[in-house]
Amino acid sequence: MDGSVLVTGGLGTIGARLVLELRARGHRVVACDLRHQPDQFGISVGSDLPAPQYVRCDVGEWREMEAVFSAFRDIRLVYHCAAEFGRWNGEDYYEKLWTTGAVGTRNVLRLQEQRGFRLVFCSTSEVYGDWRGVMQESVTERHVVRLLNDYAISKSVNEQQIRNSADQHGTQSVIARLFNSYGPGEYYSPYRSVNCRFVYCALHGTPWTVRRGHRRTSTYVDDTVRTLANIADTFLPGRVYNIGGGEVHTVERLSEVVLEATGADPALARLADPEPFTTVDKLVDTSLAQREIGHRISVSLEEGIRRTVEWMRSVYPTAAR
Repeated sequence: MDGSVLVTGGLGTIGARLVLELRARGHRVVACDLRHQPDQFGISVGSDLPAPQYVRCDVGEWREMEAVFSAFRDIRLVYHCAAEFGRWNGEDYYEKLWTTGAVGTRNVLRLQEQRGFRLVFCSTSEVYGDWRGVMQESVTERHVVRLLNDYAISKSVNEQQIRNSADQHGTQSVIARLFNSYGPGEYYSPYRSVNCRFVYCALHGTPWTVRRGHRRTSTYVDDTVRTLANIADTFLPGRVYNIGGGEVHTVERLSEVVLEATGADPALARLADPEPFTTVDKLVDTSLAQREIGHRISVSLEEGIRRTVEWMRSVYPTAAR
């Protein structure tokens, strides 16, 4: 592919590993995110490095986004990973959720309409809301689903923004709906994935809540990132893909796997009723992604949790051995 690839949210769990994967495949990649970094290009001051590969940028700020594209004029593909992640994070920090989500994505689309690059948008399984059947990509087009939280609503809005831009301006985009990606690079906070939180708590001897009745798939981050990177070489405008795990498990089973991998006291896992306003079952159909963009699961839940435990022990000195 001629030109550079821009990854927004390039310091995040998905974005950071996607940057590495794309570079390993020979792509020229520029990342942007909210923090200063050593390999940064300064908009006004340049860089002391011969080939800076990072720009500090808030996607919700038009001036900052425009400056990125003025500094790197050969961007031909954008992976838009920047977001305020998670259901409860979106409830507690809804101003940032909507600024980054709705305004940030509109900024990206306005630049796409002007400059003609292709776009891969990282959406979420949350857009399936209260759907109780198998989550196929066509569900959201064929059925009315109730979206259960602001995070889900914002991502659905983003998908509509992308479709409208394609209809009105001929922009070319792909939407990737990610299902519970986890693994190394996901630093703990109480808003992170259930996989991350369970492992962190187990390693620190802290109780965690296990919600009965919820079923999920878990996608190890390297499997998610490999599939996302494949889109750069197999880009079909207008496609929507589910990128998820191949094994359905209960949250109770996830907790058991974490206990097995960490050796933590089983009494730390405290059972509770299902969580309200959260999808009960996420049964995903990934067959389209398997056929068209080579999606495959190479890391089982047990192996992924084991690797996550090893990584967390390396980055958190207080983690139990």
